[in-house]
Amino acid sequence: MEYFFDPEIKMMMGELPEGTLELDFSDPAACRSTLEIFASAMEVDFSGVQVTNEFVKSELDGHKVPVRIYTPKRLKEKSGGLIHVHGGGFVIGSLDSEQATCINLCKELEIVVISVGYRLAPEHPYPSGLNDCYAALSWASDSADNLLIDRERLGIYGLSAGGGLCAALALLSRDRNGPPICFQYLGIPELDDRLNTPSMQKYTDTPIWNQQLSKLSWKYYLGNDFAPGGDDVPIYAAPARADNLKGLPRTYISTMEFDPLRDEGILYALKLMQEGIQTELHSFPGTFHGSHFFAEAKINQRAHEETIRVLKNGLAL
Repeated sequence: MEYFFDPEIKMMMGELPEGTLELDFSDPAACRSTLEIFASAMEVDFSGVQVTNEFVKSELDGHKVPVRIYTPKRLKEKSGGLIHVHGGGFVIGSLDSEQATCINLCKELEIVVISVGYRLAPEHPYPSGLNDCYAALSWASDSADNLLIDRERLGIYGLSAGGGLCAALALLSRDRNGPPICFQYLGIPELDDRLNTPSMQKYTDTPIWNQQLSKLSWKYYLGNDFAPGGDDVPIYAAPARADNLKGLPRTYISTMEFDPLRDEGILYALKLMQEGIQTELHSFPGTFHGSHFFAEAKINQRAHEETIRVLKNGLAL
């Protein structure tokens, strides 16, 4: 199928070796290794940021969750805070894979960013990853004074599967009377195991993410307890299934034009709006899932500026 990608992105795509924009989830371990090699090759500027690592215990299942805390060295008083949940289709990704993003958010927002090294499927299906995210949120709220975080200005941020986990985390924290979340940033979120939206049906061969990868992602994430598309899949696994969105935090959702996940993000935003939740939705033309990696393209520079703006507003910075 022919896709009319943004001209700058299309030009940059042509400069990459063949196969760079393809993921193979048939061998999760090999796919993780490839991602880690890529992540280790990225240059990260740690200047002005203090990085510490901790383990926090989950009250839900006792697992010790690795978290990485990024603190501006100039931070002297409490400010907003951000829980960062990496993407990777619930299958790949780590504390290292989006470290550059965490550093940049820490510097540009001048806040503490806490990244979660949650357990991955298929070895650890739902609800393991979500439990880990909830443990990190609870710990951040309980430790807010020591972390120089105003617990009333604690937000969550995730892209792709990370966005889906953030949406689930907001639902779980609401229903458990857990820590308050003032803002959720759901970037290109993976929300719906039913895979029945027009964009999911249409985009079977798009770069980086496509219908087949979505099928494998949900198969791995739901494990043996639930079948993708089944009637019993919990809303905390697939937030698009939630009917009651009352009491959720202010929300920003981004989607990409040629992304199988586009429509589920748009539909979730509409449901939030209809429930009276203050929600901002932006669908970027000429883009695909993961095309934000081409950071020098003007449309991605604009998207980054918007990210910083909405986070400053959402966290009252």
